[in-house]
Amino acid sequence: MARKLFGTDGIRGRTNAGAMTAATAMRVGQAAGRHFVRGGHRHRVVIGKDTRLSGYMMESALVAGFTSVGIDVIMTGPLPTPAIALLTREMRADLGVMISASHNLFADNGIKLFGPDGFKLSDAAEAEIERLMEADIPLVPAERIGRARRIEDARGRYIHAVKQSVAAEIRFDGLKVVVDCAHGAAYQVAPSAIWELGAEVVTLGVSPNGTNINDGVGSTAITALQAKVVEEGADIGIALDGDADRLIVVDEKGRAVDGDQIMALIATRMHEKGALTGGGIVATVMSNLGLERYLATQGLTLERTKVGDRYVLERMQEGGFNVGGEQSGHMILLDHGTTGDGTVAALRVLASLVRSGKPASELLHVFEPVPQLLRNVRYDSGTPLEDDSVKAVIAAAEAELEGKGRLVIRPSGTEPVIRVMAEGDDQSQVEAVVDRICSAVHAAV
Repeated sequence: MARKLFGTDGIRGRTNAGAMTAATAMRVGQAAGRHFVRGGHRHRVVIGKDTRLSGYMMESALVAGFTSVGIDVIMTGPLPTPAIALLTREMRADLGVMISASHNLFADNGIKLFGPDGFKLSDAAEAEIERLMEADIPLVPAERIGRARRIEDARGRYIHAVKQSVAAEIRFDGLKVVVDCAHGAAYQVAPSAIWELGAEVVTLGVSPNGTNINDGVGSTAITALQAKVVEEGADIGIALDGDADRLIVVDEKGRAVDGDQIMALIATRMHEKGALTGGGIVATVMSNLGLERYLATQGLTLERTKVGDRYVLERMQEGGFNVGGEQSGHMILLDHGTTGDGTVAALRVLASLVRSGKPASELLHVFEPVPQLLRNVRYDSGTPLEDDSVKAVIAAAEAELEGKGRLVIRPSGTEPVIRVMAEGDDQSQVEAVVDRICSAVHAAV
């Protein structure tokens, strides 16, 4: 059964419009609750959220849905997505739910589901939940309605867990770190974890008001962080997104370091210690060709998947890899968690900085990326990639780049946008190819 509501990362959309309503959230709770009722024990779900105003509404609706089918609910309040995955396993819960639209602005929201193992659900499981949502869901008798409670120690549990990703002998004393939490889910835990390991912490994006999440701050808007790092004379800047499952770094000169460079650094260090498994790393089709070439010089492979950290994770599990991620900053380190965790990745970067004694500008720019250009073409309706004229332009571009670069064209999984990416050694050729394809898509729509 094809999924209608679930995209590449759960259900996501504009709040109080389309699918992202309280009514839908309640139905998700009922359907997911029924799906995970297995065995005679008292069933339990962990629900976390980021700092969006609509989080209260969606949380209440989910609680109503789960309790109506007999599931007990544990609410954590604002916490990163990976914290919910962790607590789902730790608390022996039957499933976990994160209410977040990740890096989107406050008007959007989303629902991400985790199984009892802390991993995101498969396409098949999501399709089954959608099927249940369309069916009559039996409610439990009054005496079996679930109970709901908030726990107060969730932040401390997560901080303790992420600090375990750093060797006991490593401290961050002497480092000055600017931490940008995007006014999002990690606004308390990420600065605390880094400070507890000894660093001097300067914060950005730690004053959420319900409507400012990802607004001019965080991993998708790093200008403020770049300026702050230089202004403070900091050693490094850390930028998380709204639910803190992705990381972008800024070196002491204010230059951005994306997920490809971070993966290269972490994989290299782990390979040197004999801790890297799978013979390489897993990334998506969007990762830079320069990363692939660099890994080859180290005797390592780069396996590519379609866009979405869930697909990266699936390939990691299939191939026995323990490092994977996306250029956008999702970092999956399976030795320390079951999903992308920007805070854990940040701690690993800081630990490498301490061990090397090098400035971030020297340590973090591991390889020379090839020229890469990504443009988005928005459309209102239709399937522009099926237009014959668009197909012809794409075919010609692929032939032109063969052996010299790559072309990736795909519809977004979360919005009506065609993403056109080309890369190659010749910057002008890359720009010309992208221009031609975007023009063809524009003409078709």
